[in-house]
Amino acid sequence: MKDSEEARKIQFTGKSSYIVSLPKQWIMDLGLKQGDQVIVARQGASGLKIFPSTEQVKSSQIDEATFEIGPDDKDYTIVRKLISLYFLGFKTINIIPKNDRIKPSQRMVVKDAVKRMLMGTEIISDSSSEITIQVLVNLFELSVDGAFKRMLHIAKSMLNDAFLAVKEKNFDLANEVINADDEVDRFGFYIIRQLKIAIQNEHMLEEMGFSNARNCLGYRLVVKNIERTGDHAVIIAKDLIEFKKSIKKETLEKIQEMNQFAISLMDEACLSLFKEDFYQAEKTIEKAADITKYEKKVLDSARSIKDEEEHYRVRRMVENIRRIAEYSSDIAEIVLNINVEKVLKKKA
Repeated sequence: MKDSEEARKIQFTGKSSYIVSLPKQWIMDLGLKQGDQVIVARQGASGLKIFPSTEQVKSSQIDEATFEIGPDDKDYTIVRKLISLYFLGFKTINIIPKNDRIKPSQRMVVKDAVKRMLMGTEIISDSSSEITIQVLVNLFELSVDGAFKRMLHIAKSMLNDAFLAVKEKNFDLANEVINADDEVDRFGFYIIRQLKIAIQNEHMLEEMGFSNARNCLGYRLVVKNIERTGDHAVIIAKDLIEFKKSIKKETLEKIQEMNQFAISLMDEACLSLFKEDFYQAEKTIEKAADITKYEKKVLDSARSIKDEEEHYRVRRMVENIRRIAEYSSDIAEIVLNINVEKVLKKKA
C-alpha cells in the first residue's frame, strides 16, 4: 500500500446508508469543518473521487494578513512586503504604523503599488492609522490561460509600437510603451498569485487545468520570459527618448524584419504551450537558430552607417531582439519538459 493510502472500514448506518470516515489530516489541510460539503464523483468502474465543492474552496482561501510600516522603512521594502502577501493569496491585507501614523509619502507608495502592480485589488480604507487592501478578483473570474494570453498580447504590442516610435520619432508612443510595462507586470503578478494558490490545493490545481504542481513551475518560468520581453521593448523606447533620433531607414527595416521573426517564434512557443504540443515546441527550438541570419542582415546593412552613436544603437537593438528569440526557445524547452511523459506513453 502507498504511503498516501490507508484502509478505512465501511460502516452501515440507519436502514440504507453506508459511511466511510475521512482522514483528519486531509480535513485540516483543506480547512474544512463539520457541515461543509464535499463532492463525491464516480471514477471508472470501481473508483470514487472526493473533493471540496467550488464554493467551499473559495471560502477556505487564506483570509487576512497584517504588516507594520516603520517611519524609516524604504519605499521598495514596503512594496516588496505588499507583493509577497499578494502572492501568498491573502484576500485582505492590512497595513498599520509601528508608531503613531503612516507617513503621507508611504501612503502614496502603497496606493501607487496597488494601482500599477496588483490586479484585482482595491483600497477600501485609507488613513494615517491604517490602510486596508481588498483582493476582489478570484481564481474563477480570470483563468491563468486568459491572463497569460492578455499578458503576451500586450508584450508583443509593446515591441511593435517601440519600433514604430523609432521609425516615426514618436516620443508620445515611446512613453506609452514604457507605461504599458506596468500592465504586463500586473498580469504577471496575478498569474504568480494564482499558481501559488493552486500548488497548495490539489483540487485548485485541477480547476486551473494543471495535471500536476510541476507544470505550475513551468508556467512561472514562462511568465518571467514574457515579462522580460516587455522589458526589452521598454529599453528600445527609452533609447529613442534618450538619443532623440531615428535609425537609417534601410537598417531599421532589417531590424523590424528581425523583430517580426522573433515575435513569430514567441507566438509558436506559446501556442505549443497552450496545445501541449511537444513536436511543435521542438520545431520552434530548431527555428530559433535562424535568428542569426536576420542578425547578420542587420549588421551588414549597418556597415554603411558612419555615426558611431547610431551604430551602437543598432547593435543594442539587435541584442534585445536576439534575447526575445532566446526566450521563445526557453519557453519551447519548458513545453518539452512538461509534455515529454505523454510522448513516452504514446510510444510505449
